[in-house]
Amino acid sequence: MSGATAPIRRLLVVTAVDAERAAVAAGLATAPAAPRTTVLAGGVGPAAVAAATATALAGAQAAGEPYQLVVSAGIAGGFAPLAPVGSVAVASAITAADLGAQTPDGFVPVDELGFGTTRHLPPQRLSRAVADGLAAAYGPVLTVSTVTGSAERAAELAGRHPGAVAEAMEGFGVAEAAAAVGVPVLEIRTVSNAVGPRDRAAWRIGEALAALTAAFGKLPAVLGVEAHHG
Repeated sequence: MSGATAPIRRLLVVTAVDAERAAVAAGLATAPAAPRTTVLAGGVGPAAVAAATATALAGAQAAGEPYQLVVSAGIAGGFAPLAPVGSVAVASAITAADLGAQTPDGFVPVDELGFGTTRHLPPQRLSRAVADGLAAAYGPVLTVSTVTGSAERAAELAGRHPGAVAEAMEGFGVAEAAAAVGVPVLEIRTVSNAVGPRDRAAWRIGEALAALTAAFGKLPAVLGVEAHHG
């Protein structure tokens, strides 16, 4: 899918925790002409959200009301200087950054080992339009099972994934579930902290949640414009 070709009437948004779910729902509540949307807190980590997303997609399909788009959403760490604290990031690629094997020569992604994939690509035209409409950083968003806590790890990830804008823990799981049934997926993140040395005192979770609400207040209009021109 290179872009939206029809209005999005049924939208599934999957977050990790209730605070993110509430922030998304608050934004959608202010948006005129928002599509029918389910906002689900699916749990922390790719396995939990993959299971929750798959269950929601299957239930909607069985009820004869399938979702047309899935969005993985929440707060994240941002790669400086591309995505500073308080900013929005939209994925050009949803990448499982630590799915693979550690070898004496370095990390080898699972797809290079001949098993599965480590990347899902959102519809390029749609994701680019959403990034533009939300004034967001646009680039790969990395899914990790262990959050980065050092400058060395941050540099390693940035080196392996040029242009990466954010790191979170759920996007790849949501994308795997959506891809299994052929539903397009986006990932939208707002930045609470810089990827690097772990410093909870520097995190701005409230600011990132407010940015998430603002982003989802604007999202339906962006989706509507893109569908109109699809």
